[in-house]
Amino acid sequence: MELAPGVVIDRSAWWARIPAVAALLDHGLNIPAGVTFLVGENGSGKSTIIEALATTHGLNPEGGSRDARHSSRVTESPLGEALKVIRTPGRRANAYFLRAETMHGLYTYLENLPGSPDGDLHDRSHGEGFLELLARKFRGYGFYLMDEPEAPLSFTSTLGLLARLDALRADGAQVVVATHSPVLTALPGATILELDAHGIRRTSWSDLEIVAHWRRFLDGPEAYLRLSTGSGDAPAR
Repeated sequence: MELAPGVVIDRSAWWARIPAVAALLDHGLNIPAGVTFLVGENGSGKSTIIEALATTHGLNPEGGSRDARHSSRVTESPLGEALKVIRTPGRRANAYFLRAETMHGLYTYLENLPGSPDGDLHDRSHGEGFLELLARKFRGYGFYLMDEPEAPLSFTSTLGLLARLDALRADGAQVVVATHSPVLTALPGATILELDAHGIRRTSWSDLEIVAHWRRFLDGPEAYLRLSTGSGDAPAR
């Protein structure tokens, strides 16, 4: 992805001032084959970038396929409209976008389609519905996007999603996932892009801040709890 020729960006806009988005606008962003994780704190630009990826590929920014037409309230930035995608030549790939925070609207849209096979999704738990829709729509060769898919999932279900990502990669799919999960990002061979105050950098699982924090928390939660309640010092880095 890179800035389309002739497009003028208001660099004072909130979304353009996010360091990761500014880096994308200045230098473009190469998404390699296989599975790529976008990792960072809240506000680091993960959702903004993955929404832009969806838009540039003709996908509904609130989730679904290229044909999906549903919206609750437009909150995404205009970044996707300012970018162009340079693709490796090849056949047109299946594409789908799932984002945890708008699943209810997507379920409702799908169940109201004529002859829909997806009318049962609201009858399942949030996590069960998410996994079922994933199994139905993310199949084989294609380009797939997910925004914080771990949100509705238990630990065991997250492991199942990790296995599903590995299977998609084996089928030749390209998958981009915005996540906070140290479980998902442990997928061997995946690309990890960390978004922070310096922009976007490629990193390894063992060097991720979320991994370091979870390790320290599980080793000694009392230190974090004292900090959270204002009764102690910050955990050592």
